[in-house]
Amino acid sequence: MRDVCERVILPRFRALASHEVIQKRPGDVVTVADREAEAELTAAFGRATPGALVVGEEASFADPTALRALPGAEHAWVVDPVDGTRNFAAGTHDFGVMVAEVRRGEATRGWIWQPLHDALYLVERGAGVTCNGTPLARLDPGPGPWEVAVWPRLRHTRAPGLRLRPTRGSCAIDYPALARGELHGLAYRSIHPWDHLAGTLMVTELGGAACVDGRAYAPGVTGRMLTVGASPEVVELASRRLAP
Repeated sequence: MRDVCERVILPRFRALASHEVIQKRPGDVVTVADREAEAELTAAFGRATPGALVVGEEASFADPTALRALPGAEHAWVVDPVDGTRNFAAGTHDFGVMVAEVRRGEATRGWIWQPLHDALYLVERGAGVTCNGTPLARLDPGPGPWEVAVWPRLRHTRAPGLRLRPTRGSCAIDYPALARGELHGLAYRSIHPWDHLAGTLMVTELGGAACVDGRAYAPGVTGRMLTVGASPEVVELASRRLAP
């Protein structure tokens, strides 16, 4: 991840030509850095683990076949080459590279690399979460009110028991903020595995919870809203208050 980021992504930071930022669909952009980094990471995982499925964000946009196969795959890698592409293209520091390892329908390991914050988050199921090698403490949201970041933009002006704010436009930034205790919850209407598998594994390893419309989040689980919180109580309240 770090090598690809150094060689492919960071040289394009604040150096993208206009034709190197492409609109995939309204409100969703991709850059040449996303595409080239994903191609390199996909090739690297293919060499390291022959036969494993690789699900990349940009490849899945063009052909969703691998994405559909993810829940039943024996072994898979899920790659978001530049999470927070709009931030990256705008020249802000809030972006990252995310990878999750999935075995038999369950996320087992995850990595979030924030290159311009110099922070590498690692998680392994049953072994906790570290940031730059230092273990993170279990989450304790306290009695509330709880601060919850929401994507897309807020429709609710009041949600008793919660303090609502927008996300920072990158799951690679938002999930570590929750893991560090700077937030108590997250709510997303966009539920793609490359955005959420690594981060939700971090939160649940630290004692939190992640649910989609009342079901535990896992590869292949979709619905109207993903709610993630520092405790099951945060998830339950946010799910009720923010229900579509």
